[in-house]
Amino acid sequence: MGLDKYFDNKDILDNQINFFIEKKQLRKIGQNKSLIASHIEKAKHNMAFFAINEKRSQFNDWLIVTLYYALYHSALALVANKNYTSKNHTATLLFLIKFYALSKDEIQLLDDLSIGKEDAALYTELKYDRHNASYATKILFTDETIKHYKKKVIDFIIKTEGMIEGNLY
Repeated sequence: MGLDKYFDNKDILDNQINFFIEKKQLRKIGQNKSLIASHIEKAKHNMAFFAINEKRSQFNDWLIVTLYYALYHSALALVANKNYTSKNHTATLLFLIKFYALSKDEIQLLDDLSIGKEDAALYTELKYDRHNASYATKILFTDETIKHYKKKVIDFIIKTEGMIEGNLY
């Protein structure tokens, strides 16, 4: 997915988000702190599973899947933090770009608590690798790849918690 066009052209981003809203893949909901907390807990749960299995490199494909879903649940927590739900991975990514990278309110957050191109690229990259890990017949992921993603996913979860705490309390 070419992310630059969504960062560079607000109209394209808005059109895509409206498409997902019309298809009911993104839906407005009321404030739901328990949903937000549940997504954060699920992200941490996935990371606990990862920690138990990360030394078993013969399962690196499943570690990629686990990391992706930890990241995805953090992303869903951010979506719920803005009173929406998402039923589509691409819709979730676009929502994050719109409401966390481009919003005037979010720009005021410290740089280390904002979501930018690098975080969106991580989401896209890990989404792609998760697909390959789930469906490819060969094991494609090195221990180095796993370590790289692990650090970035942990950083993203921490960033997510900081953004949510700043917004809810």
